[in-house]
Amino acid sequence: MYIPATFEETRPGELQRVIRQHPLGALITQSPQGLDANHIPFELDETTGPHGTLRAHVARANPVWREIAVGGAEALVIFQASEAYISPNWYPSKPEHHRHVPTWNYQVVHAHGRLRVRDDEAYVRGLVARLTREHEQRSLQAKPWKMGDSAPDFINGLLQAIVGIEIEVTRLLGKSKLGQNREERDRLGAAAGVEALGNAQAAEAMRGAGGV
Repeated sequence: MYIPATFEETRPGELQRVIRQHPLGALITQSPQGLDANHIPFELDETTGPHGTLRAHVARANPVWREIAVGGAEALVIFQASEAYISPNWYPSKPEHHRHVPTWNYQVVHAHGRLRVRDDEAYVRGLVARLTREHEQRSLQAKPWKMGDSAPDFINGLLQAIVGIEIEVTRLLGKSKLGQNREERDRLGAAAGVEALGNAQAAEAMRGAGGV
């Protein structure tokens, strides 16, 4: 990934925040047919490995887990946070010199590591329980759904149909392109324009980019 120094994101806490708040990652692997991509929700365990460990599950029918070598396989997972089109009309400085063009602001994290299979019922059950608990809590329901709400034989059958995967992250690359290369008035003007279109998340990220 091309990362100009202005947009390089190196703060571990911010990199982990993007992964936690936007857990649907694009898992990129090399298959016998070429590059393959699978879109999977991940759990980040920040306490293991040099940059944490990513855990997820895939359908047993998905060939990706069978294509992994015995010793594991190199993998890349891409997490994307807020993003927005930026119009030059949102820059207060535009009428002064008319030297602006459209652009796109965004935040992404690339997690590199070695992927291995965890075809273990206890592992998968624990992972699914944690993922469910985390995201049901985010849904702000008065009574979040839990695995125990379904019939045990139904859950057992579903668990047999999935396989766990694990990636010990060896390298994290982050890019926060949020208008840091603009005058503050232009960055904030663009944030206001984005927010007016209903993208409050991107607007908040852009406003907070002044100290990046």
